[in-house]
Amino acid sequence: MAYEHLSLVKEEHIATVTFNRPEKANALNFAHLAEIEDVALSFRDDADTRVVIFAGAGKHFCSGADLTDPGHEYAGPMVLRRRKNRIGERAIAALLGIDQVTIAAWQGAAMGGGACITTACDFRIGTDNCFMQYPEIDIGVNLQWKSLPLITHLAGPARAKRLVAGGERVHAPTLLDWGILDQLVDLDQLSQAATEMANLYVGKPPMAVQMIKRSVNMIVGALDQSIMHMDYEQHMLASSTEDRNEAVSAYMNKSSPTFTGN
Repeated sequence: MAYEHLSLVKEEHIATVTFNRPEKANALNFAHLAEIEDVALSFRDDADTRVVIFAGAGKHFCSGADLTDPGHEYAGPMVLRRRKNRIGERAIAALLGIDQVTIAAWQGAAMGGGACITTACDFRIGTDNCFMQYPEIDIGVNLQWKSLPLITHLAGPARAKRLVAGGERVHAPTLLDWGILDQLVDLDQLSQAATEMANLYVGKPPMAVQMIKRSVNMIVGALDQSIMHMDYEQHMLASSTEDRNEAVSAYMNKSSPTFTGN
């Protein structure tokens, strides 16, 4: 399949998926998310690929949702709106469902949905200029895509709250210290470092690696779905508040919001 917003290259048991909207800092529109879901699902029947590297073209890995995408303005029946807006959740679920080892090769921003993608990978290699931020709180909503457990597993509950409830922007040295990054490299070494890590797992027996990966993920994430099954409904509730309107207005006008709890 030919993709519009990403590229897929396979070589010597390693597949590299590159997000290819550099002019938008690889922001995620609905079509891009659908392609991420599709490419992730394509590895189910791929016995040759043993490692999948996710990378971003240009200066940033992924800056999160593309708020200029007309898909965000869909105003049909609520039941259809809910199904349409679950595309991000489905994309993350597809990434988590990849049996092969997954590596995020991360430069610049990983924000919102981009941060969710990095945490859905098995490993993260970052550059000196990489940073993570969940800006959803600053526009008055919760984190969706069933991704809150992923950052909590990686960083621990207190740091997850700092990131998601506090909206803190966290840079490379702290990301490494918190265990979110597995390796920190210079920008010009990112591709080589990702390939070297990939080759480590290419050289291991693939069936055993994949069974171990799935078992570890089940151990740490056994309760994730039962806890997060209502995150979109929570989003709809948060989106209907006065504080949400205040947050969006302040964001658009570059002013300081005043929240009332309503």
